[in-house]
Amino acid sequence: MVVRRNTWQREAVREALDSANGFISAQGLHSQLKDAGAHIGLATVYRALADLTTDGDADSLQSPEGEALYRACESTAHHHHLICRTCGLTVEIEAGEVERWARSIATEHGFTDSRHIVDIFGLCAQCTAAQNRV
Repeated sequence: MVVRRNTWQREAVREALDSANGFISAQGLHSQLKDAGAHIGLATVYRALADLTTDGDADSLQSPEGEALYRACESTAHHHHLICRTCGLTVEIEAGEVERWARSIATEHGFTDSRHIVDIFGLCAQCTAAQNRV
């Protein structure tokens, strides 16, 4: 385990991430911090988010558009997400079938120590209902 200095910048990023609703980009978090009066650079926000992700304190995923998004992690155990493309609602899910498939396909191709990320993007029930009303 890596021991990191707990700087005010890292703590500011952690607090901003904790208060964000759903996933947010580093640029979005940086904007929120600057709007709140924090004098913190974008590179520092990226470094803090990378550290928080590595330490298991934040989830990171790639949006369908390819942008890295982050949120405060609710679980330190391996998990996957269902994410609404419209409102950003995120549900952490366990996916035993995905885990079995990933191990099986890795073994079949001679891979060991395999890792994977599975995020499912769709529309939540509320956004589906709203879309159907239009």
